[in-house]
Amino acid sequence: MFSGPSENTGTVDMVMLYIVGVSVLLLVGITITMIYFVFKYNRKKGHKPVDIHGNVWLEILWIAIPTILVLSMFYYGYNGFVVMRTIPENAMEIKVTARMWEWKFDYENGKSSDTLYVPVGQPINLVMESVDVNHSLFIPAFRIKEDVIAGIKTHLGFTADEAGTYIITCAEYCGLKHSMMYTAVKALPLTEFNNWLEGKTEKQIIDESVSLLAEKLNVGLLHDKGCITCHSLDGSIKQAPSFLAINGRKTVILEGGEERTITVDDNYLRKSIMDPYSEIVKGYPAIMPEQKRMLNEDEVNQIIGILKALN
Repeated sequence: MFSGPSENTGTVDMVMLYIVGVSVLLLVGITITMIYFVFKYNRKKGHKPVDIHGNVWLEILWIAIPTILVLSMFYYGYNGFVVMRTIPENAMEIKVTARMWEWKFDYENGKSSDTLYVPVGQPINLVMESVDVNHSLFIPAFRIKEDVIAGIKTHLGFTADEAGTYIITCAEYCGLKHSMMYTAVKALPLTEFNNWLEGKTEKQIIDESVSLLAEKLNVGLLHDKGCITCHSLDGSIKQAPSFLAINGRKTVILEGGEERTITVDDNYLRKSIMDPYSEIVKGYPAIMPEQKRMLNEDEVNQIIGILKALN
């Protein structure tokens, strides 16, 4: 049995190597036989052909042997599939939210992180859903992948057998920043994981650093809706304009390929949220996903209120 950072790693590798081994064996065997027949039955031009009759046992063999091989591949593959799709009752449930272009992991105690932390040896059940387009959570080291779909909860189970950091990426093309949609799963010894679970995340530290502002505004809404992925709160430039002092700011936009200077107000903020491709700020890519399906009217009003207060 092959080993690896996850039980699934050994299972998938064993099936893959078995299929490759059988394929190579058939390739070599058929090629050698073909070359042998080419020389053995080579005849000069003008040779009179001989009538060849069938061989029942030969026909039985070339039907039976491939059938047995294919069924054996199915047997090992199906056993591995059952192991990967069977989630133990004692599995730790972690909620996964995918959006363009980030992952969010929520734990049962209310903790959230953009990196997946798991304890070594503990079965994990990822309950996944997308808030926009289809994504696919892929952990290459664990040999597992599952689609993450809007409006439908999908599940992915695994157990990390070795401590370490392993890449998580999106295996479904989901927009311009698809190639940047990756994070990591960090498998920790149980004690270290419990210390992390009871500690503070980067998001919580950021929230505390703006605690005075958070008391007046629902800044957490900007985190929950993914706004902070591209916009900053402190004036620094990321993939999109900073939210700091955005209300009343003179801004050059591109509309229909022509430049126009506007003053940011309620109407512009609302239009930018609901129809982000109509008036794009000059110098920034048009990568913001439409929010029509992800925000209700009350949330839009809350976000506009937050942005106006960030002056």
